[in-house]
Amino acid sequence: MELILNIIYIYIAVYSVYFLVLAIKNLNDRKFRVQEKLNNFNHLNNLCVIIYSHNNESTLENLINQLKVQDFPKENFSTYLILDNSTDNSEKLFINDNFIQVFNIKNQETVGKDQAISILLEKLSEVQNCDAYVFLEANRYIEKDFLYSVNSALADSPVVSGSTVLVGEKLNLRKKIKVIYHKYYTNFIQKSRSVAGLATIIDSDVLVMRQGIIEKIGCIDFQNINTELKYSLLLSKIGFKCVFNTNIKTYIDVDDFNLKIPSLSGRLALFKSCFSQIWTKNFVFNEHVLSLLAPNVWILLLAYTYLLKYSCNYYFLVDFTIVVISFVALILGFTISLLSSKLNSTDILFLFMYPFYSICHIFMNFPMVRKFKNKKSKNENEKRNTQKMLVEVHVTDGQNNMPCTLELISEAGLAKVKFTFKKKMFTTSSHLRMVDAIKELTTKLSDYGFILKICQCCSSFSSNIDGSTNMVKGFCSYEFSNKTQSDPIPTLLWNSCKGFSHSTINSIIEEISQ
Repeated sequence: MELILNIIYIYIAVYSVYFLVLAIKNLNDRKFRVQEKLNNFNHLNNLCVIIYSHNNESTLENLINQLKVQDFPKENFSTYLILDNSTDNSEKLFINDNFIQVFNIKNQETVGKDQAISILLEKLSEVQNCDAYVFLEANRYIEKDFLYSVNSALADSPVVSGSTVLVGEKLNLRKKIKVIYHKYYTNFIQKSRSVAGLATIIDSDVLVMRQGIIEKIGCIDFQNINTELKYSLLLSKIGFKCVFNTNIKTYIDVDDFNLKIPSLSGRLALFKSCFSQIWTKNFVFNEHVLSLLAPNVWILLLAYTYLLKYSCNYYFLVDFTIVVISFVALILGFTISLLSSKLNSTDILFLFMYPFYSICHIFMNFPMVRKFKNKKSKNENEKRNTQKMLVEVHVTDGQNNMPCTLELISEAGLAKVKFTFKKKMFTTSSHLRMVDAIKELTTKLSDYGFILKICQCCSSFSSNIDGSTNMVKGFCSYEFSNKTQSDPIPTLLWNSCKGFSHSTINSIIEEISQ
């Protein structure tokens, strides 16, 4: 028991001194003030601004207009917009707009920021006149000197994470706590680490990276805050630490902001995998790994409360006075951090409420609770993203026509077919296209000597390549008695009629694939 208490005290005492040093360092932010005055830096980088958007029509147009009026020379930056399966009017906003190049991902499920940006970066890999990428979320607002601030920050570091300022009116208690904590986190924790020359976590919503770094690593990892933390550690390890720069400001409505906090399990897993690699001369990486074990306020308060009481009554590793001194160092560091984070008395009151907010956050991220939430969310998404159509068709053994049903299912961007004949049922595996799912079904039926009587299997059918992935349309060339020869008859894959003439499916599949 005494050994455990000794370890706990060393742990929190070291952190208390470390916290005090960061607080004192943060009082001297001259570097940021100098950068702000040098926004008209003589060397101008060629910047490639990449905006990720998914149904952000309400803010996207405003952001593009703010980029158009930047003080930064237009010949020194280009703008790319990723529309990730947007179902609003975002696609129509920039038709014939030469200022911005739109990369539109559609006709499938949302691929996510990580994959969408990776695809675009692969296309931009051959661009020769790009010095750095500027990643922006479409729900941001920026000022006229934003790109000049980016340009100045690149003079000091090849990887820079910007500042996010939350705006909003009539906030409820939860939102107010979130706003104040974010302000404290930005103005003290992130800023003090950068002033002290330490690495910070990347924020893919406002991030600047030299092109050569991405070429060296070969990938990005912007899936969530845990992967961003992992990517930050990788950058620190290879000598390209991410620094926070308060001059690179973006603004966002608090209703659109998500407070991103790495999970405890994620931090511990990263520490476990990186611990064996910290015995190097790379101080920034070593510190970055050890910072994964930073205690929260509850651990500090409970540990000091018990240790102060214990050291006062029993023999301990150090004298009671030393425990008090380390506790005072923590309190002093926290007091200085409040001053440097520019919080008023009302803000501090809301900040003191954050530990209770964090308890709820920790509870909601317990493995069992998170698993239940994810399962519920997955079920809701599946219901929302699933489309079904039931049609009556026939199969034939060459002599008799037997009625059956096809259920065409589009689920999470994939297609499958459920075939029912009397009480027998067969469901195909999931495919990218409905035509492939039907091909699997017809192949299965042919193994038992049956032919599915639908247009896709008819010799009179020719496909209409309309870019869709599920309900592939086509035309019927069968000469009905009252048909006008010049009139093509539009049809769908699941229709069947008396003019059916069996044809091999392979030729039709090849035609659709062309």
